[in-house]
Amino acid sequence: MTAATRDYYEILGVARDADAATIKSAFRKLAMKLHPDQNPGCKVSEDKFKEIGEAYSVLSDPEKRAQYDRFGKTFDVGGGPGFGPGAAGFNDFSDIFNEIFGGGFEDMFARGGGGRGPRNGPERGADLRYDVEITLEQAFKGMEREIVVPRAQACEPCAGTGSEGKAPLETCRTCNGAGQVRASQGMFRIVRTCPACHGRGQAIKTPCKSCGGRGLTQKERTLSVKIPAGVEDGTRIRLSGEGDSGLRNGPPGDLYLFLSVKPHSLFERDGADLYCRAPAPMCKAALGGEMEIPTIEGERTKITIPAGAQTGRRFRIKGKGMTHLRSKERGDLHVELLVETPVNLSAKQRKLLEEFAKDCGEEAHPQTQGFFDTVKKFFDNGDPLVR
Repeated sequence: MTAATRDYYEILGVARDADAATIKSAFRKLAMKLHPDQNPGCKVSEDKFKEIGEAYSVLSDPEKRAQYDRFGKTFDVGGGPGFGPGAAGFNDFSDIFNEIFGGGFEDMFARGGGGRGPRNGPERGADLRYDVEITLEQAFKGMEREIVVPRAQACEPCAGTGSEGKAPLETCRTCNGAGQVRASQGMFRIVRTCPACHGRGQAIKTPCKSCGGRGLTQKERTLSVKIPAGVEDGTRIRLSGEGDSGLRNGPPGDLYLFLSVKPHSLFERDGADLYCRAPAPMCKAALGGEMEIPTIEGERTKITIPAGAQTGRRFRIKGKGMTHLRSKERGDLHVELLVETPVNLSAKQRKLLEEFAKDCGEEAHPQTQGFFDTVKKFFDNGDPLVR
């Protein structure tokens, strides 16, 4: 069954009341999926590709679509201006192909192929990624580190040409120097990159033994990298021109450093602020007093614990957090108190603690007494909080 006898809306997978934008979007997705370059040698994809092209040429044209909606399968797709340069809807159609497949769509009709010419000129090198793991202290202070990066560089024996002894290149016999080969696909004429010269339009008669004709060789390069103070986990640093060298003496790509910060044993980070939990002996929390807290720069600072402090009490130490990126300012250090109950008591300690417990009145444990008062009301009268 051909597109002429199938429902065009069904072919594109859209409703009959779909607007122009929906039809265009549906065609775009199907064209990318079914294009012959994406499915070399697949007859089914080729046939479907022809169908969606025919369906879109009708449904993208308001006049043709109106006729199709009125007459259905009896609509003559061969009438009128048809499908090609100058046909209604063709400009929109070719814009999509130019966007998806890199141009040259109009040339398929105008010159029986065409498109982009051979890629004889320099080509930019590929970008590279390098992962760097640092500690929280290193993120606080900043640092310099040497890294060894394997990257592609121009082959010295052939000066990047890929030809043994720097011999001149020959015109590719497969594409006759065009850098592209053409093939007919029904109503379309497809232009593909030449598989022999990979789009260069020139062929290497005797490949360089050092690089195998690529023009590039893999080498390691040692770089000194400066990591600024205040960087966060996931920060990306771009080193311009430190990626792979380009083909045919093209400009090099860039190197991107991706930073990851190791989890810390004491501190948790939120932006420029640091958080830590500090255990305090029960007696110190009851009586109050000073307590030393470590800081990210390896020093110590003090906090004053008020008498009767409970677990969860928070203290803020201004200016003792992380460094702000590209700034001398710092965040704050937030300390959460964790009251520690004593364990492994001696007989003497247990006896003293028992005497202390007997001597304590209700006023020494207000939260405990309040809890039991609520429990007593619950059992006597039901939960007073229930509405």
